[in-house]
Amino acid sequence: MRLRGNKRQKTDEQPELYGTSGLAVELRGVRRQYGRGKGAVHALGGVDLALPRGTFTAVMGPSGSGKSTFLQCAAGLDRPSAGSVRLGGTEITGMRENQLTELRRSRLGFVFQAFNLLPSLTVEENVLLPMRLAGQRRDRRRAAQVLARVGLADKAGRRPGELSGGQQQRVAIARALITGPDVIFADEPTGALDSTTAAEVLGLLRHAVDTLGATVVMVTHDPTAATWADRVLFLADGVFAGGLDRGTPERIAERMAALTSPTGAMARAAA
Repeated sequence: MRLRGNKRQKTDEQPELYGTSGLAVELRGVRRQYGRGKGAVHALGGVDLALPRGTFTAVMGPSGSGKSTFLQCAAGLDRPSAGSVRLGGTEITGMRENQLTELRRSRLGFVFQAFNLLPSLTVEENVLLPMRLAGQRRDRRRAAQVLARVGLADKAGRRPGELSGGQQQRVAIARALITGPDVIFADEPTGALDSTTAAEVLGLLRHAVDTLGATVVMVTHDPTAATWADRVLFLADGVFAGGLDRGTPERIAERMAALTSPTGAMARAAA
C-alpha cells in the first residue's frame, strides 16, 4: 500500500538555511575539494542546508554534480575540506574516526543500491549487525518487530541469497531502522529494482517517516522515486540550485533537464 503524507503546495524555493530548531541534518558552508593546484576538483562549493526531523528529502542532480559527495559528508563517511556538519544536534566535523564510527553505528541508518548484506548471516543477524558492532545487546524482539514492519516476519532465519532483490532491500531497511537512528541515508535505494518493487521499498521509507518519525535523506536519479519525498533538492556544480515541494515526475524531470542544458550551465557559471 502506498503511504503518503499530507500533500503540500508545490513551490519552487531554495533549501532551508541553517538556524531553525528541531533539525536532523545541518550543513553550514560545507566545501569538499579533492587534490590541489590546477588539478583540484571542487566537489562541493559551499553548501548551507538544514533538514527538519521527521522529513523525507530527495537529492537529485546531473552526473558529477556532487550528490555522492554531499551524502558522504552529511553522513560522516567523508570529511569536508571546510564547513560544519551537525547530525541530530551533534557537531561531527571535528570528531575522531573512532567517534564517527560509533556515531554511524548507533545513530545513523544506511540503505544502499547494492543492499550490502552479509551472505553468511541470517536475515535476523544482518538486521542486528549494527547493535552487535556497537557492542549493544542484540535485541531479537526488536529485530522481529522491524522485520514485521517491512513484511519479512517469516524470513528471519533465511540467508540473503534465498531472497529476491526487493526482499533484500527490505532487510536493509530493517537494519537501518533497528537502532532508531537520527537519520537514514539512502543512496540510490531503488536503482537495482523494478518499478513495482521500487514502489514497495519507497513506501516503506515513506512509512518510516510518517509513522515512526524517521528522517530520510535519499540520493536518486529517478524523478518517480523523488515524488515520494516531502522535498526534492537539486544539486548542480557542487551547490544547491533550488528545490520543489511534492513535485510531480514531470515537473522534477523538467527541473533536471534545465540543470543539464547548456543554458542552465551558462547561467550557473555567470551567477
